[in-house]
Amino acid sequence: MKGLIPTLEERLERLALPLALRLPDNQWLGPPDAPVRLAFREWRSLATLAAAQIGSIGEDYVEGRLDISGTMRDLMAVAASLLPGNPAASNTAWWTQMLRRAKSLASHSRERDAVQIQFHYDVSDDFYALWLDPRRVYSCAYFRAPDMSIAQAQEAKLDHICRKLMLKPGERFLDIGAGWGGLLLWAAEHYGVDATGITLSKNQHAHVQRLIGEKGLSGRVRMELRDYRDMELPADGGFDKISSVGMFEHVGQANMPAYFGQIRRLLKPGGLVLNHGITAGGLDNDQLGAGMGDFIEKYIFPGGELLHVSHVLREMSRSGLEMVDTENLRPHYARTLWAWSDALEAQLPEAHAVLAATGDPVRAERVLRAYRLYLSGSAMSFERGWISLHQMLATRPDDDMTTGPMPGAQACYPFNRSYMYP
Repeated sequence: MKGLIPTLEERLERLALPLALRLPDNQWLGPPDAPVRLAFREWRSLATLAAAQIGSIGEDYVEGRLDISGTMRDLMAVAASLLPGNPAASNTAWWTQMLRRAKSLASHSRERDAVQIQFHYDVSDDFYALWLDPRRVYSCAYFRAPDMSIAQAQEAKLDHICRKLMLKPGERFLDIGAGWGGLLLWAAEHYGVDATGITLSKNQHAHVQRLIGEKGLSGRVRMELRDYRDMELPADGGFDKISSVGMFEHVGQANMPAYFGQIRRLLKPGGLVLNHGITAGGLDNDQLGAGMGDFIEKYIFPGGELLHVSHVLREMSRSGLEMVDTENLRPHYARTLWAWSDALEAQLPEAHAVLAATGDPVRAERVLRAYRLYLSGSAMSFERGWISLHQMLATRPDDDMTTGPMPGAQACYPFNRSYMYP
């Protein structure tokens, strides 16, 4: 392993990185006062660094095999420089595609999805509350104006979605994967809809149930602990409008036909659905390379899969939904994630104390380290276009040619964007 030292020294010098390495024998490579410093406890971690396996370096940090000093923004700039190529590069070999599909099928039963969702979202409500906005909106914000705060941008996003869906008082609205209730409650309070949300997170379900009662919305808003596949049609027909925000990343490629098919079944003819979610930067990859996707799978989102927007639109169309508007919000998510990362970095002692309150201080440190890398690494990935975020608005066409604002529209959508951007 010590034979790697000359190679690492040469690489640091060639790339001129603001990085210093402290080896297990306390020898330094690079200037000890560099803005980013990695302190290795085990020699084998150096091989991981030499191979530019960024995800494995992250795992070594989470597991305590190395320590990191420096800001997350500086660290991610170094990480991007160490990569040998684009981590979104696709592997299109037929056996790779076959293995991905088999893995996707095995990873997304009802039981496994419930466990995987709870692994992430039930970490600690108090932990998420430290770095999210007051509404705990855990998805890409919409910076309608450049000087917006994260809280203002999240409210702008909620309203942007409601405008796209053309929500009206009395309409029946379903939010699939409703989180901590931000969109569900915004739609009910500001647009007067009859709103139903579903989630697999026990913590989120309890939180939203409490908010519904506090806001006096019990007769018009409900939150159910339910899998989307088990959602039943209301007794007197389907939903007028449906949203799915930050949820379909958990569905899995193999289940996309069932997912969009279920949405079509639940949506009234002529109704609108907005699917908002993370998409792949490459045409055929389902996660980032260089070990980054494996890190996310292990520590953050087990079972998560990404699809290119073209693949998503194909699956949507096959299910009988007509796409009428698609918007790329990739830079907005980079800014959102940096806001979350900065908020967490400003409260590291508080975050550790909140996580340790669950009774396991060792796990608390691991979770905190993982989220520090996850938030900043995701921000970097959106900035560089390795992953993206799309809002896809679609209709379930009505066979009645007189439905809608013009002959043949078959939906309430006006087939122009003027109503979205007043």
